[in-house]
Amino acid sequence: MERVNLKPDWLRVKAPQWQRVGNVKEILRDLSLNTVCEEASCPNIGECFNNGTATFLIMGPACTRACPYCDIDFEKKPQPLDANEPLHLAEAVRRLRLNHVVITSVNRDDLSDGGASQFVKCIEAVRQESPGTTIEVLIPDLCGNWQALGTILAAQPEVLNHNTETVPRLYRRTRPQGDYQRSLELLQRTRELAPWVYSKSGIMVGLGEEDGEVRQVMQDLRAVDCDILTLGQYLQPSQKHLGVQDFITPEQFDAWREYGESIGFLQVVASPLTRSSYHAEQVRSLMERYPRTPTPVHSVSTSPN
Repeated sequence: MERVNLKPDWLRVKAPQWQRVGNVKEILRDLSLNTVCEEASCPNIGECFNNGTATFLIMGPACTRACPYCDIDFEKKPQPLDANEPLHLAEAVRRLRLNHVVITSVNRDDLSDGGASQFVKCIEAVRQESPGTTIEVLIPDLCGNWQALGTILAAQPEVLNHNTETVPRLYRRTRPQGDYQRSLELLQRTRELAPWVYSKSGIMVGLGEEDGEVRQVMQDLRAVDCDILTLGQYLQPSQKHLGVQDFITPEQFDAWREYGESIGFLQVVASPLTRSSYHAEQVRSLMERYPRTPTPVHSVSTSPN
């Protein structure tokens, strides 16, 4: 299919108030922190920074995978983990007065636990500094290391997010080092290990997928009892990345949202500019409507598969 080059009107974003953006950036630079907002060229960076929110990118900024849609830099051997990162992250949460924080990471396939221990340290540091802040972790697939997944869940984040990203047919081209079934299994094991956690996943569209394929992914996610779904338009970060095949209309996003709600998702956020962390703080009201009590994480097999 021929690539689409002209963005439609519905993809225009408001110009940010750069004074507020600058204040957030100043805090991030002062504490030597990365955000996925900046590293992945998110179109909502102005709105989120204006609101004093950010999705923190730990163990980065370079990734051990080179997915052709992603704007994060690739390094086969990234730098060692920063021992001060958890404390700095917690300090940023305190300074920004965040009610809800999203912590994500690059893929760190060079680490035996995929970085699970660093996630735990960040969760614990935020809990210590800002006990009233709810925590969402957006994690990679950990190469199917389910013991590492159990380690993260044992730290009791309120939300466990793992993106399926696209439909199975497009994985070879879009996520060559990913595995669709492995991503579904991660979400299924999350529900088995920690039934109290709110599980979440996201899909980007506009890469040539069909409506029926998107709906099938939604059905597959509900089959593993995924609670929350985000759907957003893929935007090409640069000429070296995968091109946009289709600009999906707001009406189509509305149709997917209505379908997702009809099959049992607790929340579906679907719009052209939606990203996996966009308006993530809304999960706090969802938690009030559907309260769950944390319980100890069940034991997990040490087998990576």
